[in-house]
Amino acid sequence: MSSSIELPLWIVLIGLALASLWLLQHFLLPSVRWILRRRANRLIDEVNTRLALRIPSFKLTRRTVLVDRLTFHPRVIELVDQLAVAEDVPREALMRKVGTYAREIVPAFNALIYFKAAYWVARRLVHALYRVRLGFADDDALSKLSTSCSVVFLINHRSNMDYIVATYMAAERTALSYAVGEWARIWPLQQLIRAMGGYFVRRESGNTLYRRVLECYVQMAAEGGVPQAIFPEGKLSRDGSMGKAKMGLLGYITRGFDPHGVRDIVFIPVGINYDRVIEDRSLLRSSNNLPRRSLLFSLQTFIGYGAKTLWQALRGKRYRNGYACVNFGAPVSLKAWMLSNNLTRGELDDVTPLADDLMHRIGSITPILPVSLVATLYANNPMARYDALQIKSAVLELLEQLEARGHRAYLPREDYNYAVDVGVRMLTLRNILIEDDGALIASDQEHAIIGYYANSIAHLLD
Repeated sequence: MSSSIELPLWIVLIGLALASLWLLQHFLLPSVRWILRRRANRLIDEVNTRLALRIPSFKLTRRTVLVDRLTFHPRVIELVDQLAVAEDVPREALMRKVGTYAREIVPAFNALIYFKAAYWVARRLVHALYRVRLGFADDDALSKLSTSCSVVFLINHRSNMDYIVATYMAAERTALSYAVGEWARIWPLQQLIRAMGGYFVRRESGNTLYRRVLECYVQMAAEGGVPQAIFPEGKLSRDGSMGKAKMGLLGYITRGFDPHGVRDIVFIPVGINYDRVIEDRSLLRSSNNLPRRSLLFSLQTFIGYGAKTLWQALRGKRYRNGYACVNFGAPVSLKAWMLSNNLTRGELDDVTPLADDLMHRIGSITPILPVSLVATLYANNPMARYDALQIKSAVLELLEQLEARGHRAYLPREDYNYAVDVGVRMLTLRNILIEDDGALIASDQEHAIIGYYANSIAHLLD
């Protein structure tokens, strides 16, 4: 009874490995998931007490459930049946494509990642690069919105930093869900964006079936009360000016909307502006259809920027990249907008008038920052020569024009003279403005970049 059995070492190792996998799968991983889920639920309960817009249950639904709901959405199935007959394609093949599209689009929101990791990274990054300021936000209006409202933040697109700045500035109000282009579908960025509630969009896809799946998801999210953030221009501004709205996502959200129904859609215009857009020169090259810089050139530029920043910090002359400012405008009810325009259900197929109105509202609250004010002077008169007193007088005159049109500039420290100094300093540090015999003039090689920053507020003077 006490005889021993000898086993080869490889069998013992395989047995230990299988036992470890069983233990991991049936005990350790479920325990970790339970602990994380419990922490996430406690965090959600905590943040919902202070958020102006609570996290909806749709956002917390398991991803597999949402993927199934989207895959078998009645309008998706309707189109699949039509395409199967029209194109003589097996229905199963089309459904496999639908499943692929659904898994690609549907996010996997994680409250711990969003409110802990992402918020921490966003806060550290934006404060390392900019002096971030909130110009205006009507939090009372947000808190008074009914739970039956679907809220959509519409943001002008100046920089890739918009995602991070908007996430950081809105974190005390709600958890935003972004539509992100295919450029971000790389590991591990893809997983991080999904965990933050973002969903991916093939912006140039003309595939009818894909567009139907995307449209159904956007409408599902809107009906589920998910606060969404959309850049209506669809792409970064190449020349610094505001572009026209693309009708894609905006059309999906509003299609079939009934102004007499229970649920309302509320649009929140958001204006963002920067004293310095990090990728400004690359965007200008793109606007002029110039070839992209090589990877080596980009690497050299990055290293040079880092070395220059370090040198300025050591000398006590690092001013980051100036100010970044965000304004949240007054909510716009789609119900009220349609009723005021005598529109009923099905009569909003052309969303151009709505898009133009919303873009006008975004443009009207675009923050007016020091660099944009100083740049406007030289954009209007490229050969201008201003001494310290003349430039402050000229900026004051420009401010009076803007205030006469109902716009207010963001003045750092509420000090007009300091604001002008900030604008001049940011441009002289980059040698965009240079000193010549006691006067400041625009560098002959920098007229395009001056125009770029002047364009950020040009629509306010048009």
